[in-house]
Amino acid sequence: MASAAEIDDEQQHFDRAAEAREHAKSAAGDAANAAAHAAAAAQLAKYANQHQDALGATGSAVAHGRIDEAGEDPLYIGKHLIRDHRRQEILVIGWQAPAAQRYYRATHADPRGLTRKRTFHCTGNTIDDFTDVVFTAAAPDRPQGPDGALLRALAEGRTGSMRDIVATIQAAQYEVIEAPLDTVLVIEGGPGTGKTAVALHRVSWLLVNHPDQLRTSGVLVVGPHPTFTRYISTVLPGLGERDVVQRDITQLGPPVSRGRPESVPLSRIKGQARMAGLLARALQQRLGRPEPAERLQIDGRFVTLPGADIGAVVAELRDGPGPYAQRRTQLRAVLTGLLERRGVTAVPARQRSVDNLLERLWPQLSPPALLRDLLGSRDRLRAAAGDEFTAAEIAQLRRRGADRLSEQIWSRDDLPLLDEADFLINGSPAERYGHVVVDEAQDLSPMQLRSIARRSATGSLTVLGDLAQSTGPWARDSWDDVTAHLPGTHPRTIAQLRYGYRVPRQVYEFAALLLPIAAPLTAPTEVVRDGPRPGIHRVEAADRAGRAVAIAQAHVAERRFVGIICPPTCRPDVEAALAANDVAWSSADRGELGNAINLVSPQESKGLEFDAVVVVEPEDIVAGDEHGHRMLYVAFTRTVGHLDVVCVGEPLPMHVAALAPAGGEPPAPTVPSLGPDALARLAGEVAERVRRQSPSDQWDEVLREAAKLLRD
Repeated sequence: MASAAEIDDEQQHFDRAAEAREHAKSAAGDAANAAAHAAAAAQLAKYANQHQDALGATGSAVAHGRIDEAGEDPLYIGKHLIRDHRRQEILVIGWQAPAAQRYYRATHADPRGLTRKRTFHCTGNTIDDFTDVVFTAAAPDRPQGPDGALLRALAEGRTGSMRDIVATIQAAQYEVIEAPLDTVLVIEGGPGTGKTAVALHRVSWLLVNHPDQLRTSGVLVVGPHPTFTRYISTVLPGLGERDVVQRDITQLGPPVSRGRPESVPLSRIKGQARMAGLLARALQQRLGRPEPAERLQIDGRFVTLPGADIGAVVAELRDGPGPYAQRRTQLRAVLTGLLERRGVTAVPARQRSVDNLLERLWPQLSPPALLRDLLGSRDRLRAAAGDEFTAAEIAQLRRRGADRLSEQIWSRDDLPLLDEADFLINGSPAERYGHVVVDEAQDLSPMQLRSIARRSATGSLTVLGDLAQSTGPWARDSWDDVTAHLPGTHPRTIAQLRYGYRVPRQVYEFAALLLPIAAPLTAPTEVVRDGPRPGIHRVEAADRAGRAVAIAQAHVAERRFVGIICPPTCRPDVEAALAANDVAWSSADRGELGNAINLVSPQESKGLEFDAVVVVEPEDIVAGDEHGHRMLYVAFTRTVGHLDVVCVGEPLPMHVAALAPAGGEPPAPTVPSLGPDALARLAGEVAERVRRQSPSDQWDEVLREAAKLLRD
C-alpha cells in the first residue's frame, strides 16, 4: 500500500485538476448565457453541454493513471483532457490521446521508454491507494498476468449497466481499439474477453482521433436486443460521447407494430439474401402497361397520348438507376411534359389526370404495403419467386394480411424485409453513419446484415462476436458467412482477443467441457483469474424452482447482481416461486435489468454479465435449441464470480439431444460434402488449433492420432 505522504502528494495534483475542471465547465456555461440572440444562445448551450460532458462529471476522479519517463515530468491520464486555466498547463491528458498510448501498451518486455506506470484507486476524486508497475531491464520471459487494477475492478459488484474499462484496458485490447478506421474489423473472442467494452472504447478513440470524418457523419452502435442496448447505454456518455446513436437490430427500418410469432423454418427462409431479389422483382411487377392510346379527360375534352411513347418511357425507367419513388417522380414529369406539348395548361385538371394515369402505371407504394400485398398473394409470390424458391417455400411465405395496413402485426424476421423494401422504394436511409459497430453479429441473418451495411456511409465497420456462441437459425462456423454481406469498400481484418478477464477459471473450465460438441474448432479462451467452483444442485422436479430462487436470494443477501437463466419450460415455475416468496425481480424480456434478481432466457443473456448466475435445467436448454450446447455455454459464462446449476437432469449434458423427436432418438447428423474453399478453411482451422495447443515436435503425432480417431 502507498504511504500517506505519497498519497497526499498525488491528491494535491488531483485537487488542482478538479478545480481546473470545474472552472472550465463554469466558463462554458457562462459563455452560453452571455449570448445576445436566442439562436446563438441555443447553439452555445449545446456546445457548452458537450464541452462539460467531455470534461467529466463533478466529483469523479480526474485521472486513473500516471506514466513516468526518465528526465520528464509525469503524465496523468484520465477520461478527459484538463488544463490549468491560469497557466494553460496540461494537468491530465485524455486516454485516447497518442501520448497516453504507452500507459496501455508498455510491458516488462517492452516498457516503451517508461520507468513506471501508476494506477490510482479512488472514491470519487479522493485517492484511496495506488499501485505501481516499475519497469527495469527488458524481461521477455516474464509472464503477463492481470495487473492489480484489473483484478480490483473485476472484484467490484455489477449493476444493471456496463461500466467503462478506461483504467484497466490491457495491451492486447488497446491494440484492437486503435485499429485503423478504414477497415471492416471483426473482433472475435470468447466469453469475458471484453469484446463489447473494447468496441465501445474504440468508438470513443475513433471520435477523438478522426474528428473530421466522424463528428459530422456520426457513429451507430447496433445491439442484438433491447435489454443489451440498455445495458451498454451508459458507457459512451460516461466517456463524454453523448451523440453516438445506439439501436437494437429491431429498430432499423420503418416503425411498425411488432409481435407476430415465426416458426424457425420460416425465419430461416426470410433471413436469406435471396429475399432481396424476391422483393426487387415483386416491386417491378407492380408496374402497369399503358393502353395503345391513353385518352385523358381534362376540362371536358379528351387528350390522347400514344401508348407506345409512354411504354418506352416506362421501360427505360423500369431498368434505370435510382429508387422506385424517384423514378416514379421522373415518369410524372414526362407525362406532364407530353400534355404540355399538346397545349394542356389547366394545371389542377392536368395534374389529376396525370396522377390517375401514374397510379395505374407506377403505383405509389409504402414498404408495409408492398410486403403485405406480396405475402398475402400466392400469385404475386409465384411471379416474384422465379426459379429461386420452391413451391413449398412459397407456401410457407404465404399468409393472410390484415384488412387494414395499420392493423398489420409484423414478426422480427419481417423487419429487415421492410427495411429492404424501404431501400428499394425510397433509397438509402436518411440516417447513415461514418462508422457502424454491430455486436453479436455471428447470429444475424444475411437480410439483417444488409440492413446494417446500408447504414454505413463509408464501409467502415466494427463487427463483434464469438463463433462458439453462435446460435439460432443463423448459427455460423466461419466469419466469411458474415462479412460476405457487409460492404467490401475496405479490407477485412479479424482481431482475436485471447485472454478472458471476466469469467473465473473454475467456471470457464466447467463450461469449456461443452466445446467439443458446441464448437469443436474453437480454441478455448486463456482465463487469467480464479474464483469459486460452480455449485451443482440436483433436486426433485417439485423443488427445482424453489431452490433456484433460494440460491438467488442468498446471493442478493451478499449484495450480488444476480441472473436466473432458465429455459421456457421452467419459467412459469420460477416466476411462481418468486411470487410465492415475495421476491422483487426484473424481466429481461421487458427490457429490464434491476440491481438484484433478473429472470433471463438463454437467448437474452448474450452479452450480459452478473455477479452470480443461477442456471436452471441445462438439459432443457440444450433440447430447446438446434445449437443447444452453444446456448448452454453462453448461459454458464455470464458470471464474473459465482455459478450455480439447479437441475433434475444432468448438469453438464454431453449427449446430442437437441430437437430430438418426442419419444425417439435424435436423427443422425448429415454432413455435406465440402467444396475446395470450405475444405481449405476447415484444414486451416484444424492446423491453427493444433499449432496453438501442442508443441511443434508433436504435431505429426497429434495428426496421426486424429486421423486414427476419424477412421474409427
